Amino acid sequence: MSTFPQSNSINDIFVYRDSVWLGTEKGLSLATQHGTSWTNFGGTPPFDTKGISAFAINDAVLWVATGYNTSTNGETVQTGGGFYFTKDRGKTWTYIAQPLDTAYDLVTINIDGIPTVFPLDTITYGINRIPSLATTVTQQNITFDMALTKNTIWAASWAGMLRQSTDNGTTWHKVVLPSDNLNHIAPTDTLHFYLYPMSGGLGNYNHLVFSVIAPNDSTLWVGTANGINKSTDGGISWTKFNYANQDSSISGNWVVALHEQHWSGHSILWASTQVVDTPEVNGISYTTNGGASWKTALLGESIHNFSSQDSMIYAATDDGVFRSIYPFTTWTLNGLISDAFGQITQNAMYAVAAQGDSVWVGGSDGTALGYNIIDDTTKKVFTATWKLFRAYQHIGTQHTTYSYPCPFSPGNEFVRLHYSLADRSSTAFVTIRIFDFGMLPVKTVIQNVSRAGGNEYDELWDGRGDNKKFVANGVYFYRIDIENSDPIWGKVFVIR
Repeated sequence: MSTFPQSNSINDIFVYRDSVWLGTEKGLSLATQHGTSWTNFGGTPPFDTKGISAFAINDAVLWVATGYNTSTNGETVQTGGGFYFTKDRGKTWTYIAQPLDTAYDLVTINIDGIPTVFPLDTITYGINRIPSLATTVTQQNITFDMALTKNTIWAASWAGMLRQSTDNGTTWHKVVLPSDNLNHIAPTDTLHFYLYPMSGGLGNYNHLVFSVIAPNDSTLWVGTANGINKSTDGGISWTKFNYANQDSSISGNWVVALHEQHWSGHSILWASTQVVDTPEVNGISYTTNGGASWKTALLGESIHNFSSQDSMIYAATDDGVFRSIYPFTTWTLNGLISDAFGQITQNAMYAVAAQGDSVWVGGSDGTALGYNIIDDTTKKVFTATWKLFRAYQHIGTQHTTYSYPCPFSPGNEFVRLHYSLADRSSTAFVTIRIFDFGMLPVKTVIQNVSRAGGNEYDELWDGRGDNKKFVANGVYFYRIDIENSDPIWGKVFVIR
C-alpha cells in the first residue's frame, strides 16, 4: 500500500468501475477511492519492475503485458517481458512468458542487397498453408495492446504479430491478417503471401501490429502499420481499411490506438492514424458506419490514447488531452494541470481514462485526476480542478531536502526541489534561491510563498537564471528558507 503510484512515467490508464489501474515504466499500480489509496505491484512477487505496456480487463479477470529496453548492436530495442493475469481482481497472479515460435524452415531475403536468412514456420488458414516468420526472440516482440473475448485472449505484439490463446496463455496461435496488397481475406480464398512483419521483400506492414479491441465476442478491430482491420466472425475473415483503399479514408496508415464509443444507440470507432508516408497526415480518424467511410479530426496531432464517457471523447496527444462532445466539431485542450503541491510540466500525455464526470491523465511527468471540468471554447481550453499523484521519496522532516531528476537537463525538463513542512502544524512562508558554485545568486524560485504545514512539496526550476537564459553545465546549490527556521541546503546537477 502507498499514498502514490509506482512511477511518474505513465504508459496507460484503465478505469474499471471504482478501480483505476496504471501501467507505469516501473510496474503496475492500482488506485481506489479516487486515488486516496494505492497498491503498487512492481517488484512484489511474482512481478518484477518491468514496464507495463498493455491492459485487458473483463470483470475480475485482468491481463497485463510487460516490456523493457535492451541493447542490440548499440541500439535500444523494445523487448517483450511476458504477461501476468489475475482472476480475482489482483489478489493472486500468474506469469506467462512472451510467446515465441519454433522455426521449421529457413528463407533467404535480400535486405539492402545483402542476403539474410530468416526462420519460418507455417500456419493453416482455411485451404491455405501460409508461410510465416518464426518469432524466436523477445526483442521487438513487445505487446502493445490486448483484448479479451469469451474464452480468448488477443495480443497485438508488433514483430510478434497478432496472436490468440484459448487456454489462458499456455499456447498461442498467430492470426492471419490481409497482406499489404489485399483488402479482404477469408479461409475460402486462395492466398499467396508470407505472414511476415517487415517492409519490402516478402514482408508486410499489415503484419506489424499495434492495437486490438474487441467490442463483443465476434467483432475485432486491429490497428497495424498498414491500416485498420475488422473481423465480424471472431478473427477468421478480415476487411482492411487504409489511406489508399477508400475515398473517405483514414488520415494515415500507422494505427497505434483504437477505441469504441457507445451511447444512446451510437457506435463510433476511434483510431489514432499516423503517418507512414506522404501525403498521409497524423490525426484522429473515426467512423460511425462500421468503417464504410471515415471522418478526421485534430490533423497534425500525434494521438496516443482515447477514452469516452457517454457522448464525450478524450484524446491523449503530444500537446495534452483534447476533449470533444458529439458531433465533434470543436475540440478543447486541457489547461494548466496543477494543485496546491505542484504541477505537471510536460505537455505530452500518453494515457487518458474517463471515470464518471472526471478524467484521469498521465504522461512522463506524473498522473492527475481532473474533476469539476468546465469548457471554455473561447480560449479553446477546458479547465478543471486537478489532484496530482506523483511518486517521490518521503523525507518526513523539515531538516532535509533533495532535487530530482538528478542530473537535470534544462530545456527538456524541470528540476523539482523537494522539501517537507511535516514538522509544522500551521502555514509558513517559504523562499528558495539558486546559487552557482561560487555562491553567486542565480535565480529566486519562490519568495515568501505561503505553504501549509504537515505536507511535502516540490518547487520547480526550469534551469534559467534571473536573466531568463539557461545556466551553464555544472553544480548549483539551492537554499530553502522556511519562516522561523534554520536554512536548508541542497544541490542541483545541470547537464545539457
